Amino acid sequence: MPHVNGLEATAQITTAHPDVAVLVLTMDEDDDSVFAALRVGARGYLLKEADGADVHRALLGVARGEAVFGPRIAQRVLSHFSVPPAARSPLPFPHLTDRERETLDLISRGLDNASIARRLSLSEKTIRNRVSDVLAKLHARSRTEAAALARDAGLGHPRSSTPAPRSSTGGSPS
Repeated sequence: MPHVNGLEATAQITTAHPDVAVLVLTMDEDDDSVFAALRVGARGYLLKEADGADVHRALLGVARGEAVFGPRIAQRVLSHFSVPPAARSPLPFPHLTDRERETLDLISRGLDNASIARRLSLSEKTIRNRVSDVLAKLHARSRTEAAALARDAGLGHPRSSTPAPRSSTGGSPS
């Protein structure tokens, strides 16, 4: 694809046409690629080694609304969800610095470099460099892919805040 990668294309298709089912056919079988594709709306994920009959069955399956995975991908997905939450790393992307993780969080919220720079009181050039570092460390081909990985790891969601307790006036409601 000359202008976008498969992940960006999937995101654009599923956003513009939520009723269209996307089946990813790729050589990438790492967890990050699989979950990034699912996060942006893919309904199926097959490796290019699949034979024609398997691809045909998968296309029919996603068209019927099924989630379809090749055998090795299905095993990876099941393994991911079989790990108890307590055993998962409490800090997403431990190989990123705190500042890189903060930048990734803002990317996953949809902020552009200028907005991130303003929010963090840094120059746009610094943010451009940091975004490049984050993409490289995540092996992400685009901001879209990095944002999908971040959301899959729990970043990019509004911070929940506990409201301050209200002071009582001593009266009771009538």
